[in-house]
Amino acid sequence: MVHFRAWRVHEKDGQFQGSIDMMTQDQLPEGEVLVRVSHSSLNYKDALSASGNKGVTREYPHTPGIDAAGVVESSTVPAFHAGDRVIVTGYDLGMNTDGGFGEYIRVPAAWCLPMPESLSGAAAMSYGTAGLTAALCVDKLLRMGLAPDQGPVLVTGASGGVGTVAVELLARLGFEVVALSGKHDEAGRLKQLGAIEIVDRAVLETSKRPLQRGSYAGAVDTVGGTLLAELLKVIRPGGAVACCGMVGGIELPTTVFPFILRGISLLGVDSVEIPLADKQRIWEKLSSEWRCPQTEQGARTIGLESLGPALKAFLEGHSRGRVVLAHQTETA
Repeated sequence: MVHFRAWRVHEKDGQFQGSIDMMTQDQLPEGEVLVRVSHSSLNYKDALSASGNKGVTREYPHTPGIDAAGVVESSTVPAFHAGDRVIVTGYDLGMNTDGGFGEYIRVPAAWCLPMPESLSGAAAMSYGTAGLTAALCVDKLLRMGLAPDQGPVLVTGASGGVGTVAVELLARLGFEVVALSGKHDEAGRLKQLGAIEIVDRAVLETSKRPLQRGSYAGAVDTVGGTLLAELLKVIRPGGAVACCGMVGGIELPTTVFPFILRGISLLGVDSVEIPLADKQRIWEKLSSEWRCPQTEQGARTIGLESLGPALKAFLEGHSRGRVVLAHQTETA
């Protein structure tokens, strides 16, 4: 019987605490593909699961980790064979299905995609769901016709996981990128990623005016809420905003003016339930012409022992950039 380590969250007397537990493969859920995980990554949703958020995870004990990269140990379907390198992100992984903070996962084959040959497990998880989401945002903007010669593009929440990848990717594609961040000590890093200017949230001060001067051709918004409402007011005619976050709130206090007077498009971006073929297409881009070297090189690597403090930093707003979990069973 194979034993493995997993960082499990336990509930006791209404309190939630994570610990490194020993598990066996027969404790994993049913699924067609058993994967030996080499790397995972940290995301805000993992921090919510670890803190006992029942909107993310219903039952405990539970192993978070919405991302995983590794090698197929066994498969009951012909699409995958032992030794195949795979990426698993989204769907129910790490939410109510034990996730990548364990050295093994067992999942449906429909959740797995072949890892691009040029990516290692560590490199893939330096992107993870955050990088995939950022790339999906950029992809939607490009499909709407956004081009570098139309003017600057704003990225909100620019010092976070999605934001940093969006800044680097847009800059590599030739856009003038303006990074919005309340973390002033991140200005140097954001400029290294390619931002031409760093602005504070005050640049989008709440105004009763339904429209402001059009300053940006487009935007990637990772915040939502009132900030997104104010952002819509400063997008130039025909521009577009790709929206993928809600840390600023789920309400959108706006008017129809940006849409009917300037023809602005608000593009919702989901990285969880999209078709696997769409994920595969974006991962292929991230492994080739959309590759972001600074994202890969700048990711901080930790072990299971450091998960607790790292997840707490997410909840407290202190996390910077991408954090990758490397298991002792590293194979990629």
